[in-house]
Amino acid sequence: MSNEMQNLEQLCVDTIRVLSIDGVEKAKSGHPGTPMGLADIAYVLWTEFLHHDPKAPKWHNRDRFILSAGHASMLLYSLLYLSGYEDMTMEQLQSFRQWGSKTAGHPEYGHATGIEVTTGPLGQGFANGVGMALASKMMAARFNTAEFAPVANYVYALCSDGDLMEGISAEAASIAGHLGLGNIIYFYDDNKISIEGETRLSFSEDVEKRFKACGWHVQKIDGHDRDQVRKAIRKAQKHDAQPSIIIAKTVIGYGSPNMNGSHEVHGAPLGPQETIATKKVFGWPAEEAFFVPEGVREEFARKVGKLARARRKWEKAMKAWRAANPGLAADYARYWSHEVPADFAAQVVAATRNEKGAATRVISGQAIQKIAELVPFFVGGSADLAPSTNTLIKTGGSIERSKEHHGQDAPAFDVFKSRNLHFGIREHAMGAIVNGMTLYGSWRAFGATFMQFVDYMRAPVRLASLMRIPSIFVYTHDSIFLGEDGPTHQPVEHLWTIRGIPDITVFRPGTDYEVGMAWAWAVAKAEGPTVLVFTRQKLEPVRAGGGFDMETVWKGAYVVSGYESGDVTLLATGSELPLAVQAAEELKTKGISARVVSAPSLELFDRQTKEYQDAILGDRDKLVAIEAGRTDGWWKYVSHKGLVIGVDTFGASAPAERLAEEFRLTPGRVAKKVAAWWRG
Repeated sequence: MSNEMQNLEQLCVDTIRVLSIDGVEKAKSGHPGTPMGLADIAYVLWTEFLHHDPKAPKWHNRDRFILSAGHASMLLYSLLYLSGYEDMTMEQLQSFRQWGSKTAGHPEYGHATGIEVTTGPLGQGFANGVGMALASKMMAARFNTAEFAPVANYVYALCSDGDLMEGISAEAASIAGHLGLGNIIYFYDDNKISIEGETRLSFSEDVEKRFKACGWHVQKIDGHDRDQVRKAIRKAQKHDAQPSIIIAKTVIGYGSPNMNGSHEVHGAPLGPQETIATKKVFGWPAEEAFFVPEGVREEFARKVGKLARARRKWEKAMKAWRAANPGLAADYARYWSHEVPADFAAQVVAATRNEKGAATRVISGQAIQKIAELVPFFVGGSADLAPSTNTLIKTGGSIERSKEHHGQDAPAFDVFKSRNLHFGIREHAMGAIVNGMTLYGSWRAFGATFMQFVDYMRAPVRLASLMRIPSIFVYTHDSIFLGEDGPTHQPVEHLWTIRGIPDITVFRPGTDYEVGMAWAWAVAKAEGPTVLVFTRQKLEPVRAGGGFDMETVWKGAYVVSGYESGDVTLLATGSELPLAVQAAEELKTKGISARVVSAPSLELFDRQTKEYQDAILGDRDKLVAIEAGRTDGWWKYVSHKGLVIGVDTFGASAPAERLAEEFRLTPGRVAKKVAAWWRG
């Protein structure tokens, strides 16, 4: 490389640094140190290796870039701006962390093109990338042919000490190494600094040995030597049977004469004086903010344009591939469009029919088999609980490490044609991997565990809602009625914990057709995440009346056939719906008539008109809510004169029938309490 080219390259790298400094300085808030330290790596990656095209930011075979260290967001925004993404303007850089801007404090999916995922909670991006890489491998197994590979992309990420300290990264790294996801190339920013000071305060493990033990290919480089960065990426690309991590030694706040290498530059602006001093080091106009030297934009355009040729080459090859493989091409298009049969919901509901009653987890398993038959892009797995959650796709095969493989060998490629994912006991990573697969764009993926363990994965559930992506989370064993495992496994507060997340849809179905409609919503209708909550115990069947429109379930609540009028209204979900029906029959013997309302999804109900809500709930003073969990949230629907029956304590270890008696959740006990309240 000539001196002139070296100087221009250095100018480009320093432009990334200074734009990041200025963005944070203008906002008086942010993290300048990490962008300054990572600029060399980011420049090489974004201008020489990352297959992306600002003119077609969503093309299917692009490489995915994740800034897992989301606090370094000005690094990503500077890269998007210099690369030519139209909606990342200079005005946006100057509006960093301000109301209404696309440049939030941490990268937010959907705010600007080129942002692949919302990052910020550390470790999430690391695990999302594993989901994206798995999604890519599974697509490649289905659609790549001898003459052309429609799917051949990498997932790159920049990770920090904080990412590796969070336990989720250990879970995700273990899965990635186990499956040999060689399309992962991560950089670990080994700058030895965290917010409180040097990482030696809390972090001294051997990262190289840790990742080697998980089956990763590991390299160590000087993160400021761009030739070492290039060589490391090329070497990582050759190790297609192992995920790669490149441990890059960097200096946080690189270029700052008085703050480089210090935790002071991690999470606060440099300040006016140090900003001027740093710009002098780089040869920048000291008083001019957001200055981009002559030739920098042109050099980025030249290099990114060269990378973008991969997209045009791919599209040309895809045209020929589609002509030669019309069946595969039609399937490929369906994966990305998520097209389902016109009578999809009806077919799923028909498959869930149970005349004798069953646990809703069992009925859910029936729905899963039908969906898998109808929808090829439907996949999922559990945290080592498929026999209990009933989530195994019976004809789907398993994505697993073959028994014949030893050492660092990857699974046989055809294994990725399977549909059942085995996450192991790694709920946190499971949630984030499901989000990564969803973000990849071609899959409808679910992850399943017991509801109690939503505590281990609440962060990815919340982030799915924040991103408004249609991830599916399945939780069984949904109340104290799971029985003998006792209070450690019995959720009581969890329903309202999840319902409290904005923009989520929670279904707790109490009938077979509600289970079917809940699944149909999650796969074909949802625009954000869906949480499906199922019972362990068998439920007595509640039938819909003749002429019942199944799509009424998607209104969130409705009056149960045969219980349209009464003195009081019993409002129930899930396993408490049959209980409410039986209690209504008991109340008749006491001279009290009861309407019964099923509310499988309060979120969908809240989206209905006030007129519909009032018609369904009736007089709120005469409303009784029944659910085997915390009662607090129900007062949104029930007036202070109404009644809420639930469980406001922890459960206990005993058979479900005994628990029903002790917690007064039998038909007789409920009817007795309602009668006493009614008579006042």
